[in-house]
Amino acid sequence: MKCLVTGGNVKVLGKAVHSLSRIGDEIYLEPLEDGLSLRTVNSSRSAYACFLFAPLFFQQYQAASPGQDLLRCKILMKSFLSVFRSLAMLEKTVEKCCIFLNGSSSRLVVQLHCKYRVRKTHNLSFQDCESLQAIFDPALCRHVLRAPARVLGEAVLPFPPALAEVTLGIGRGRRVILRSYQEEEADSTVKAMVTEMSIGEEDFQQMQAQEGVAITFCLKEFRGLLSFAESANLSLSIHFDAPGRPAIFTIKDSLLDGHFVLATLSDTDPHSQNLGSPELHQPVPQIRTHSTPHLDDFANDDIDSYMIAMETTVGSEGSKVLPSISLSPGPHSEEEDEAEPSTVPGTPPPKKFRSLFFGSILVPVHSPQGPSPVLAEDSEGEG
Repeated sequence: MKCLVTGGNVKVLGKAVHSLSRIGDEIYLEPLEDGLSLRTVNSSRSAYACFLFAPLFFQQYQAASPGQDLLRCKILMKSFLSVFRSLAMLEKTVEKCCIFLNGSSSRLVVQLHCKYRVRKTHNLSFQDCESLQAIFDPALCRHVLRAPARVLGEAVLPFPPALAEVTLGIGRGRRVILRSYQEEEADSTVKAMVTEMSIGEEDFQQMQAQEGVAITFCLKEFRGLLSFAESANLSLSIHFDAPGRPAIFTIKDSLLDGHFVLATLSDTDPHSQNLGSPELHQPVPQIRTHSTPHLDDFANDDIDSYMIAMETTVGSEGSKVLPSISLSPGPHSEEEDEAEPSTVPGTPPPKKFRSLFFGSILVPVHSPQGPSPVLAEDSEGEG
């Protein structure tokens, strides 16, 4: 594999790596015929993220040498992030970035060509691995919200950096409510401060959701995608269903396609989820008829209802269609990105969030077989 990134797209690639670093401690690189895929998953399998960069994103893109099979590899996130650590440096000094994947030496070579003919070469060790792929379909979600990332970014700005989870719901007047989620402590006599933001329906490009629905998910991972989407002036779509079902956050452009899949709380405290609408007290009906396990009984989660599998066939990526919208990175605060310890991935409490239950199998990359979900009994692969 060999690809060449030039100009402002070097910073876009770096921003994507920063966003992924908020989730997992390993990054999966997979060169495909329809672009370079960067993926990660957190240790509790409750958050998955993927960026697919189309061949037009690169000045030069070659998925594999003639006569060679496509390679895929797994690299420590900390090592790969160190190459793109300073986004300000990438924008001001780096003119182009060359990435080579050498299977014979098990090295990923990243060269930064800077001003004054300075060249920085990073040789990163990697491991061969199966393809990391979450099986999900945003079209199956009943509720969809779409708005410019700038609108959602300003809405989460007042929330403290230490806040772990946020509740998103539809309140009275079809206003979108973002409220800080706090666990109720039985022996606590001090009430925590609750922050709530309200956004009018007119600020959304699409709102397909009924009043009273609400989900709770991790804020850190959400901020990571928002930061990337804001810098690229993209719109963000949120696909969600009943509490406990994964929420899917997507961004699309002619040059890239991004997906974040986050687990949501399966049950929420009605008192903590009151978003200013009495309808939000009503339970949201589940799509499936399987019995829902107790919130604290993580070992008995309904795997059939909440499984998202890993897939190893490359052909599943070929069906993606990217809209013809030009990518134009906008102004963004570099100090905020560099100050945040993004190398420490967010991991939600395992007993509060449902795991996405990844499984894996190893299939040759040239296999003509299409994608097929993996049963939970096979979920012993790397992830």
